[in-house]
Amino acid sequence: MRQFLRAKIHKATVTEANLSYVGSVTIDSELLERVGIVAYEKVLIVDNTNGARLETYALNGEPGSGVLCINGAAAHLVKEGDEVIVMAFEYGDTPPEPRQILVDANNRFVEQL
Repeated sequence: MRQFLRAKIHKATVTEANLSYVGSVTIDSELLERVGIVAYEKVLIVDNTNGARLETYALNGEPGSGVLCINGAAAHLVKEGDEVIVMAFEYGDTPPEPRQILVDANNRFVEQL
């Protein structure tokens, strides 16, 4: 069994890094819906600004807000203003067609990739 990319939000901007929160990443629920990531699903975050990589779980943010808030200990690795990629994966024998989107600096949908 192999692990394949299933969903990706590309070039998102971190709007907040909240060290006091108990972990996770809060993402505008409209973006999550576009790529098929659900609340509490495990995601990989790659920070294009500093090279950090971390795993956490997604939480629904206010729809249309553009929020992408890094919560808890991950806020030591990823800071407000950093550019990130958020990805989710699945196990299988054949690769799925990943749902990938590009967003602008305000985390607004630009296009399907």
